[in-house]
Amino acid sequence: MSEWRLIYLNEFDGYWNMAIDEAMLIMKSKGKIPNTLRLYRFTPSAVTIGFFQSPKEEVNIEFCRKNGIEIVRRITGGGTVYHDENGEITYSIVVSEKDAPKDILRSYELFCSGIVKALERLGLKAEFHPINDVLVSGKKISGSAQTRRRGVVLQHGTLMYNTDISTLAVTLKVIPEKLKDKGVTKLEERVTTISKALGRHVSRDEVVQAMIEGFAEALQVKFHHDELTSEELELAEKLMKEKYSKDEWNFMV
Repeated sequence: MSEWRLIYLNEFDGYWNMAIDEAMLIMKSKGKIPNTLRLYRFTPSAVTIGFFQSPKEEVNIEFCRKNGIEIVRRITGGGTVYHDENGEITYSIVVSEKDAPKDILRSYELFCSGIVKALERLGLKAEFHPINDVLVSGKKISGSAQTRRRGVVLQHGTLMYNTDISTLAVTLKVIPEKLKDKGVTKLEERVTTISKALGRHVSRDEVVQAMIEGFAEALQVKFHHDELTSEELELAEKLMKEKYSKDEWNFMV
């Protein structure tokens, strides 16, 4: 059984979090860090948009600005995500391509199975739904996105345990046609949280512990708790200042 680095529970703003994930990818490509699972929060709440998306089309920008919700573009594809600082945990996995399935769908299934196993530990029956979602009772509770660069796979995703769905619905521009395709008329019918699904309040600590155990089982690895290196943080700060905090990056489409 291989050993991975575990970093938790980081708390940064959106610009820093996306910069750290890219810095980890770069450091991994240079052989300077081991395969890593990072669990983190967005403080304050934020919206991340996929690399190919337009924030004007996907996000209620005025609402976000009025409510201090940051908007930041990811280097991964996928859809728009609302990260509730009080109700969501984000994970990122940085791993050598040689240690991940070559097939994209199979790699999504493997890494998302960490979320499935975590939810099982909390008493929920969950299922992977291709290409990158995890569902509970047919409702989305987690979504992920991935990129492969420099011989490294970066996958990061969300797990909603107490996300304010009403705020999520206002923050994102939900296209009615997309909801109809899913057989629902409003976002509240499409997504759920761990607390809603269990009918009780679930604490952040419960979720974090379940995620650590779930990923360890799914990936068949042992974790050792560690911190980000000074080199990672220095590179992340550079990326944050020169890229992720800039409108040229976040609103380029």
